Amino acid sequence: MPATRKHLTRDDLAPLARAATGPHRALAGVTRLRGGSKKGVYRLAFDDDTTAVAYVWSPDEDYWDAPPVDPVDPRDPFHGSGGLDLLTAAHDRLTAAGVRTPRLLYADATRTHLPADAAIVEDLRGGSLEEAMERDPVAGRVALERLADQLATLHTHQGPAFGKVALVDNGGAPSSPSCEQRVTEGALRDIAATAVRDERIAAAREDLHAAVRELSAAVRPRTRHTLIHGELGPDHVLLDAEGTPALIDIEGLMYFDVEWEHVFLELRFHDAYDVLRAPGLDEDRLRLYRLAMRLSLVSGPLRLLDGDFPDPEFMRGIAEHNLREALELVGRRDLLSTT
Repeated sequence: MPATRKHLTRDDLAPLARAATGPHRALAGVTRLRGGSKKGVYRLAFDDDTTAVAYVWSPDEDYWDAPPVDPVDPRDPFHGSGGLDLLTAAHDRLTAAGVRTPRLLYADATRTHLPADAAIVEDLRGGSLEEAMERDPVAGRVALERLADQLATLHTHQGPAFGKVALVDNGGAPSSPSCEQRVTEGALRDIAATAVRDERIAAAREDLHAAVRELSAAVRPRTRHTLIHGELGPDHVLLDAEGTPALIDIEGLMYFDVEWEHVFLELRFHDAYDVLRAPGLDEDRLRLYRLAMRLSLVSGPLRLLDGDFPDPEFMRGIAEHNLREALELVGRRDLLSTT
């Protein structure tokens, strides 16, 4: 990890802003927005009272850079790296599918204006869907129903293979034989990674292994690969001036089992998931993916805590909640009171 992380200033971002907007608008101010762990997100305020948002991929902005991990496999749909190529591929695919996302205004992969890949996108100032649902349940319900329509559109699109759209849309193929096999392998790795960090997972390791393998064995083969966001919570949906939902943090856009999307939606939207629920989902896949998702949401946050993530209590809370849920799923309630 960088010894001292350096966030960008107005002077740092001015050349990028000038390249994107031309010489007739000056960058008046910069605000770094919180929440990102793989890229820096900055609101750019111009002297004509307009705004835009800059994305920057650099070591100073990437809190997943420690501890060292295996080399990135670009054929893995869950590889942890982000980047401009993933953003542009996802933006173009969503736009072609008719699904709203902030418009891409400028992309710089040449590192001409910053020593990092960067992009500037439309700034949507209607707030997040999460905020709308808390502020005004009636208006939030309307926005949620509009999101359900967007997801129905998104999920009608399929790909010839599974994987990130940047891979599949360029003719690439995944490194795993099937979605369920990749999820199974990932869940077993997450158990191993977490067992050395938490004694409760270590104590339940055999039960967790057995549950993952049993659930995986019940899943029947499938060749349909659906376009999904992959990590869609209410904080990853912004509203535009007309109240239309727009998907953000889209670099993980992939072709995969639609059940993976719905497990995440169920987890993040809680009771509001009823509005997003879809018919015809494979119950065997849902059962496997629920456990695998919980294990992933223990392993990932605990790994971030090995570094210098700026809000460790938040990450610790995510890990603890999902650890308890995973133990519940395999019937190890006897371990829930262990600290």
